[in-house]
Amino acid sequence: MKIRLYEPADLEELHRINEDNVPAVGSETLADLETLLAGSYVTFIAEDQGRIGGFLLGMVEGADYGSQNYIWLSEKYPSFAYVDRIAVDAAFQGSGIGAMLYDALLTRVADSRPVLTCEVNTLPPNPGSLRFHKRLGFEEVGKQVFEPGKKAVVYLAKSLIQGS
Repeated sequence: MKIRLYEPADLEELHRINEDNVPAVGSETLADLETLLAGSYVTFIAEDQGRIGGFLLGMVEGADYGSQNYIWLSEKYPSFAYVDRIAVDAAFQGSGIGAMLYDALLTRVADSRPVLTCEVNTLPPNPGSLRFHKRLGFEEVGKQVFEPGKKAVVYLAKSLIQGS
């Protein structure tokens, strides 16, 4: 498995993987995903023998991005990196791709941002993602309910400052 940067030729496969991972990630039209990818700080692709196994879309502060989750994090942190979405093809789940994608982003931002952030759905529940992020050292920093009984998230952060 190798980790590489996104290329426009990857768009349709990333869209398929994204949609296969709803509701763990938000659904996007092909055009909206293309816009999101173009506006990202970095998007990493996990690839095995030419087959895309997953991707991670990362943002940083100052992006022109209207996501309520991104806005919440922007109000809390003046400088941060944000995992907008990570999605893994079903055939590759459990193979360590998620950790490899996070490692790539951590390497990219460790010297330039004090904190790495994300959100995980609590409604609908995503206990696997919460366990994954806990193993990576993330801690809860807030919660938000979008639709009572239907849509809620927990915000997670991992300090990138040595000794924190």
